[in-house]
Amino acid sequence: MELSETHTLPVSQQRAWEALNDTDILHACIPGCETIEADGEHAYNVVLSASVGPVKARFKGRMQLTDIEAPNTYTIVFEGQGGAAGFGKGTTRVTLAPEGDEATRLEYTASAQIGGKLAQIGSRLVDGAARKLAGEFFKRLGVQLGGDAGATAAPAVSEPAADETMPQNSESHEAADGESGGDAPKRKKSWTAWISKS
Repeated sequence: MELSETHTLPVSQQRAWEALNDTDILHACIPGCETIEADGEHAYNVVLSASVGPVKARFKGRMQLTDIEAPNTYTIVFEGQGGAAGFGKGTTRVTLAPEGDEATRLEYTASAQIGGKLAQIGSRLVDGAARKLAGEFFKRLGVQLGGDAGATAAPAVSEPAADETMPQNSESHEAADGESGGDAPKRKKSWTAWISKS
């Protein structure tokens, strides 16, 4: 399988590079990602769930960054096992280039091999699923980079945490409800942070 695409990120090249090396941001952006943890220098263990056509599986894999030339380019060497669903392995070459002061062009070329049930469902379905996953990743990455630094920290878990603690303090509920949508990052801070400001 071969896949090559170009995307524009709404931040400087240095900020884009930092984001692509930030496990919290990657965890929030990789579709189906359950965990991503450092495993030595420039290496990560990843667990994710994915569906490719009729095949659904939980994959455990490892990513290693090589040929690193910060903040311009690196190569991702990856391999993953999905049990009966099969396996995947390959490489992705990522290149960043500035487009003005506040935008970055990201180009990547991926080459992968698959086996097991994944190899039996046909290259068209596999390619389509890969493009869809890549598209969702860059959509999420754009959202993450579009906000301020405080908005990039796992927004999916911050709201439930607030719901669990807020009922003990009705004043904080009113303060949060009174804020406009433009102040959304403030609402995602914990109640202890809110109290310390008052």
